[in-house]
Amino acid sequence: MKKIATADLATLGQQARQSPRLRANSNLHTDLGDPIQRLAIAMEPGTLILPHRHPHTFEVLSALRGRFTVLLFDDGGKVAARAELGTDASVVEIPAGGWHAVLSRDTGAVIFEVKHGPYAPIAEADVAGWSKGRSATELNAWYAVARVGDRM
Repeated sequence: MKKIATADLATLGQQARQSPRLRANSNLHTDLGDPIQRLAIAMEPGTLILPHRHPHTFEVLSALRGRFTVLLFDDGGKVAARAELGTDASVVEIPAGGWHAVLSRDTGAVIFEVKHGPYAPIAEADVAGWSKGRSATELNAWYAVARVGDRM
């Protein structure tokens, strides 16, 4: 049996705080080529998740610790849906090809992610052009207040 214990979440959060990207992950899958990627990701407030998509797979997100804002966008950058993981939602599923971004709301927050593998870095074409050139501070501040119908 594989598990991520409660104590592991605290350790993962500490690793994220010490990381330049303010993120750290713990994989349940043993190989990056695994057809199903399953991992816990500690994300500190201030980490930047550019709006992106995964053309080949859905993505399931669940808050293990703390709160996260999850935004889904249309092709032009308009907010199509918003969820607050850890408060009003326990799990969200982003459809394959859906533009999305995540904002960590709390120190020590950890999210669980499931999607099809194998792992591949996000291609340049799968990072939303309408978000490029903006700072982490600017994007995260906008994510925090963006509502359905708002456009970046």
